Amino acid sequence: MSRLRAWGAPDAALASTTPADALVPEATERWVRAVDVDAPPALLWRWLCQLRAAPYSYDWIDNLRRRSPQQLTPGLERLEVGQKLLITFRVAAFTPGEELTILTRPRSRLLPPFAVSYLIDPHGGGSRLTAHVRVGQPSALPRPVARAALGALCVGDLVMMRKQLLNLKRLAERDVPRGPA
Repeated sequence: MSRLRAWGAPDAALASTTPADALVPEATERWVRAVDVDAPPALLWRWLCQLRAAPYSYDWIDNLRRRSPQQLTPGLERLEVGQKLLITFRVAAFTPGEELTILTRPRSRLLPPFAVSYLIDPHGGGSRLTAHVRVGQPSALPRPVARAALGALCVGDLVMMRKQLLNLKRLAERDVPRGPA
């Protein structure tokens, strides 16, 4: 089960503290997804901000069959707390070029509160993009049902988040300026 909770990152990363922790202090689930990117942090940040336009996951599921933009959209890096992104999330906090934290608190008590802190760190000659996910308990579900639902959500999140991170990696690496050969 640890590979489901910590993909691309060591298990120790599950214990790290991020801004998402303060947003869902009652979190019963902690997941980490990470990928190394051969692109500078500033370029990767611009691609991360594209989440305002599209999810960059499996578009046929997450984006109503519309293709996520394959070119940077000017201005999307101008974030504001409270801005909507990824359909149900809002920008909760950010540090340009370093961190974007998003939050959803569903109106239904059948769904859990969910926060994600995306962190960009310089790594080697490029960057490391890490998503720290915090998920609370769905308050209307009995504990055994909630535990099973959260297990299924963990698997689904891994599939979708992995695709998202790999797409952002691919696009950022593609856009790295190349010198003369």
